[in-house]
Amino acid sequence: MTDGKNNHGFRRGLTNYGDRDFSIYLRRSFASSMGYSREMLDKPIVGICHSASGFNNCHRHFPEMIDAVKRGVLAAGALPVEFPTISLGEVFLNPTSLKFRNLMSMDVEEMIRAQPMDSVVLLGGCDKTVPAQLMGAASADLPAVQLVAGPMSTGRHKGERLGACTDCRRFWARYRAGGVDREEIDVIEQRLASTAGTCAVMGTASTMASLAEALGMMPANSAAIPAVDADRLRIAEETGRLAVSLIGKDHLRPSMIMTAKAFENALRVLLALGGSTNAIIHLTAVAGRLGIPVDLHRLNELSDTTPVLVDLKPTGTGYMEDFHAAGGIPAVLRELQHLLHLDCVTVTGETLGDRIAQTADWVDRSIIKAFNEPVRENGGLVALFGNVAPRGAILKRSAADPALFEKQGRAVVFESLEDLAARIDDPALDVEPGDIMVLKNAGPNSPAAMPEAGYLPIPAKLAKAGVKDMVRISDARMSGTAYGTIVLHITPDAASGGPLSVVRNGDVLRISVKKREIELLVSAEELSRRLSQQGVVTPTPEARGYAKLYQQEILQADEGCDFGFLRG
Repeated sequence: MTDGKNNHGFRRGLTNYGDRDFSIYLRRSFASSMGYSREMLDKPIVGICHSASGFNNCHRHFPEMIDAVKRGVLAAGALPVEFPTISLGEVFLNPTSLKFRNLMSMDVEEMIRAQPMDSVVLLGGCDKTVPAQLMGAASADLPAVQLVAGPMSTGRHKGERLGACTDCRRFWARYRAGGVDREEIDVIEQRLASTAGTCAVMGTASTMASLAEALGMMPANSAAIPAVDADRLRIAEETGRLAVSLIGKDHLRPSMIMTAKAFENALRVLLALGGSTNAIIHLTAVAGRLGIPVDLHRLNELSDTTPVLVDLKPTGTGYMEDFHAAGGIPAVLRELQHLLHLDCVTVTGETLGDRIAQTADWVDRSIIKAFNEPVRENGGLVALFGNVAPRGAILKRSAADPALFEKQGRAVVFESLEDLAARIDDPALDVEPGDIMVLKNAGPNSPAAMPEAGYLPIPAKLAKAGVKDMVRISDARMSGTAYGTIVLHITPDAASGGPLSVVRNGDVLRISVKKREIELLVSAEELSRRLSQQGVVTPTPEARGYAKLYQQEILQADEGCDFGFLRG
């Protein structure tokens, strides 16, 4: 029965009973119970790793997409076998989806390793699912191709287009300021997310889909196809065919595609998109699995020479459906080609340069600008450093108010998310429009596990007075769909005893985007004294399970919030 050469398909990675021939016999016997013919049992296998779940609205169309992938696999002569993993529905998880991204990545990695497959399709979409799949695939390093859910289509309200979730925040801000009543906000609630798919703007999900394409892990022009478009099913079928073509091609494994040059290309694209701040954490985590560092100082260098080219919400006016119709990622790559590493190989076997050469000429310049006529002349993200963030912090300047880029103000400090919730709308809160709001203990080492809470709401009394933006600083994250002058990912975080932990009410803080600085204006001696008085921060130990593993192993934002033992 054993020929020593045929180790594909169900003969791959056998369960160990001490007798290889018996293992093959038993596995084929059990596989036969699923109705496979002997011919199908002899074929190579493409695994379809998916994250469908009743707790993930973005992925509710996955059964149809999985069927399309299967068609492509079968047409190319292999056997498709789907398998589920943990799913991470962004708004359905407590305390936050980021806490479980590493768990999902471990699930993806181990199931790819443990189960018999010759290549794998990664089907995800919602914010943390694509990073988790890329992290797991990078570690398993089996030939893999990414496929995404695609963005939602927009809804309508009183003649206005609506898309989750930038418009969620826009209308909620109006509601808090008294400009929208309870009845209208309830109507809007039903129209913000009206189809399957990920958020309709350049939030984290769309950013990560775009970067997966820029990295070379997806077919060209597949990131932005709307979830409900027939082309989404056609690209799913094509992805199935592509997965078959990857079988046995070790030179197209994830580690061969996601190189240091490819990650630099992805950073360029991120900056040109005005994409999500979360993408820095996720790219750092994926790169870290392959032993590739992502340097925030290098990010600043790239940002100085990479203009924002895409006019989409939350930083602009359009939606993802407009981006796809305008030319999508291929059109952006063409504008950036003189800055990119064009020799990077993609999952289709062609180089990035080859892809760009095949890009259609037409582009909608109302959405994707020419390089010499950009939305803004420098990149959407910038890293700030200083005594309050010695290992860095991130500002999405493309979503911020330039009038606040050089700013000094009094600190209004919230010690935790609970403190924020209790006092933010208190009419007695001592806060003025020129102050700098500070949230502590919302970083990766905190019990909150770095939620998207960095988008601190404007205090109710200021919102009602017409204040639209303030400088806000925290060790938290914010949704890629959010906007405002918000400094995030302060590292090290407060819960680990970083300098942010000793910022006090009434202290003076200064940010300078021009100088790439964020400073607490106290002397070095005073800062040292405060830190020494605070002593060593020792969180209450978690009792068991994944929470305990998370607490023991979680790294800081500048290391991608991965677990130390999972990094390459």
